Amino acid sequence: MTRFITWRSLLALLLILPMGACANPNLDTREHVVKVVPLTDGLEHPWSLAFLPNGDMLITERPGRLRIFRDGQLLPEPVSGLPEIRAFGQGGLLDIALHPDFENNRLLYLSYAANHQGGITTRVARGRFENDALHDVEVLFTAEPASDNGRHFGSRLLFDRAGYLYITVGDRGDMPRAQDLNDHAGSTIRLHDDGRIPEDNPFVGRSDARPEIYTYGNRNAQGMALHPETGAVWQHEHGPRGGDELNLIRSGVNYGWPVITHGVEYSGATIGEGITEKEGMEQPVHHWTPSIAPSGMAFYTGDVFPNWRGNVFVGALAHTHVTRLVMDGDRVVEEEPMFREMGQRIRDVRQGPDGYLYLLTDHTNGRLLRVEPAE
Repeated sequence: MTRFITWRSLLALLLILPMGACANPNLDTREHVVKVVPLTDGLEHPWSLAFLPNGDMLITERPGRLRIFRDGQLLPEPVSGLPEIRAFGQGGLLDIALHPDFENNRLLYLSYAANHQGGITTRVARGRFENDALHDVEVLFTAEPASDNGRHFGSRLLFDRAGYLYITVGDRGDMPRAQDLNDHAGSTIRLHDDGRIPEDNPFVGRSDARPEIYTYGNRNAQGMALHPETGAVWQHEHGPRGGDELNLIRSGVNYGWPVITHGVEYSGATIGEGITEKEGMEQPVHHWTPSIAPSGMAFYTGDVFPNWRGNVFVGALAHTHVTRLVMDGDRVVEEEPMFREMGQRIRDVRQGPDGYLYLLTDHTNGRLLRVEPAE
């Protein structure tokens, strides 16, 4: 019997072939015709990447390795000098961020899962990156209390324009913790670049709250980006079965998890109070139901794709695509799922200094991909 192959299934097949085995076909989006070019494979569950001033890229692998992509090649030896990392469940080496003055101070920030208090937790450390190694590593933040499971570490990192460091911490699979201000789980943390607590953090001075907390009621935020015009911090978080959220992050705000949510338990059971709104709890700017499992997030500001300027790009793990959000102020007015043909779990989305979009795929043989204009 003759078997017919659609162009979508053919593209999915091409993207799992060995590197360089074929040319990339063009992909139509609503605004641009593009091609997705594989730059390297051989990455084990890559989680995040950062662009260095000299053109190198640093890529984290969840099992606990930091890799260098240089001159078109993935260097075989990982970066040495990393802190002790616990690869367990969804945890391991996770996000990476450069200090805003990295070109002068060479400071590199890592979020990761680590052993703590007989359990495992989210931790952030920084070190000086020189000669392909990390030096003088110091721990800046440890989420407390620790847990004994491998779920919901959060772990995105972001510097704002004032130089504050934002850290996401998931609810660790224990939902009520996200409403407890004396618990780091289910929150966004805000610190100075050296780990000190800002005096204007919203809960400083309260005996019933941890002063590092900036927002709470967040389930498991794994995407965070700075608005290119306003400088505001935007964040998305995983919902359960439905109810992924896009939020504008503001000081002291309760984002409602698990009291209110647009999602339900994976069994179909009701979560929290079974409602989507409640006084004193913030509504999401946008939500995805059913869940797309969002991960990675970037505002596009480049010149390579002019019709995408100001749009938000979000990776999707469950629905294996990249979604493009068109914004009107603080509202989402249009959404376009893209690159579903690839069938790849997209872990991170970044805009490079060259104006291209870069993607990481979350697989045992993960890839670094570059989105370019079609020829």
